[in-house]
Order: sequence, then C-alpha cells, then structure tokens
Amino acid sequence: MDNIFVLSLHALRCCGADRKIELINNLYQHVNGAEFETDFDGVVLAVPEPGRPVLPIHVHPAEVKRRRLGSVDGRIALIHAIAHIEFNAMNLALDAVYRFRGMPCDYYRDWMLVASEESTHFTLLSHRLNELGSFYGALPAHGGMWAMAVDTDYDVMVRMALVPRVLEARGLDVTPPMLEKLANVKDEKTVAILTRILKEEVEHVRIGNRWFNALCEERGLSVEKTFRELLYKHGRAALRGPFNKPARLKAGFSEAELEELENIELLFKQEAATC
Repeated sequence: MDNIFVLSLHALRCCGADRKIELINNLYQHVNGAEFETDFDGVVLAVPEPGRPVLPIHVHPAEVKRRRLGSVDGRIALIHAIAHIEFNAMNLALDAVYRFRGMPCDYYRDWMLVASEESTHFTLLSHRLNELGSFYGALPAHGGMWAMAVDTDYDVMVRMALVPRVLEARGLDVTPPMLEKLANVKDEKTVAILTRILKEEVEHVRIGNRWFNALCEERGLSVEKTFRELLYKHGRAALRGPFNKPARLKAGFSEAELEELENIELLFKQEAATC
C-alpha cells in the first residue's frame, strides 16, 4: 500500500465522482486497519483546483438560481446545491489529510472518516436527484468553498479553525429550516437524507473543534482569541448567522464562543454597511 499522502493526493486530483469515492473508501479502510507513517519527505503541492467532473459548470455565486421548494424543480435545485457542497467537502477532507504532515494517526483517521461520510452524503443526494429526474451536474454551481482551502493551506491550525468551524458549521445552521420546508411539501425521502447528514455533520464539526483546540493548547494559544483573529483575517465573508446554538454546542463550541460569534458577526455587518 502506498503512503497515505500519495493516496490522498491521488483521490484529491481524481475527477470522476465514482472513482473518487472508491479511492476515498479504500484509503479509509487502510487507515483504520493498521498503524501508518505520518511523516513524509515529499513536497507538499499547492492544489489551486481539486479534481472534479466537467459538470457542473462553475459560475459566480450570484448566478446560482434559487427556486421555491413547492415545485420539483425547486427541490432539485436545492438537492443539487447540497450535493455540490458534499462533493467539495470530500475534497476538503482529502486535502486536510494530504497537506498536513506529522499529525497523530487519529487526525488522519478522523479526516478520512469525514471524507468517507461526505462521499456517502453525496451518493445519497445524487440518487435522490436521479429519482426526481435529474442528475449531479445538470445545474450550474459555484466553487467558493475551495477558496477557503487555498487561503488556509499554510497551517493545519488555521485550516481546523476555519473550514470545519465556519464553513461546515454553517450547515448546522441552515439545515433545520430546510428540513421544515421540505416536511411541509411532504418530501419525506429528502428529509430523511438531510436528517442523516445533519447528524453526521455535527460530528464533523466536533472533529474540527477537537483538533483546533488541541493545536491551540499545544502552541500555548487562547482558543477564543486565536479564532477571533483568524475570523478577522480570513473569515469575514464566510461567517453568517443566525447560529444553531444547540447543534453547535453538541459539536463542541462553548457558550462563550457562540456569544463571541454573534458579536463578531454583528460587527462585520456594521462594518460592511459603512463601506
């Protein structure tokens, strides 16, 4: 078996969705089956764009149309958007494995678990699109999530602060209202899929919290102060409320952190309004 960093880069660069998922699950089984080397002398390459299919085409976020969930087309648009997020989340998890060397074995096991579960989420959503007469790639999508990966590729602590604790945690905030709307239109199959995703995403955010907190402790840094500084540096555009406090508390945020998030988001809004 090749080095996990070679394998994760291979999966990260793979463009085909089915093959990427196969590579992810093979690597997940490997890291759970034995101890492995976490130091590697190979050059860590920049990945300005991960592997993805030709479709969907990427457009500016403002060009992604929103539709009412009362129609089949509206539900397809929503499911397609979430499927695209899950595809990006696979790549983000793979990059967390590939990019950062010398972490404990449990770090790599955690992020391959995330990659594997994100691949399952993507598969479930893709099948649901097929049931509704569509497919992944049928609609335009935006690639904004990867920008945060590029911005945080210089430090594992920064990555743990801003991808799971900001981007992925946003899913905890927005999914419950989606579930309510889908339940109102009796789309029970999609409700079941998103309910499962929400439950597993709580654990993904908890993994990010675990490693961010551990890295801050290792470096003698304050969790709250460091997170606040990184939000000012990288996370202004990504931080949006309202916040799902019960889910975020389950995922490892503290009450003090959530209060600070609300204060920072309000400050960012005020600053944007004066520009």
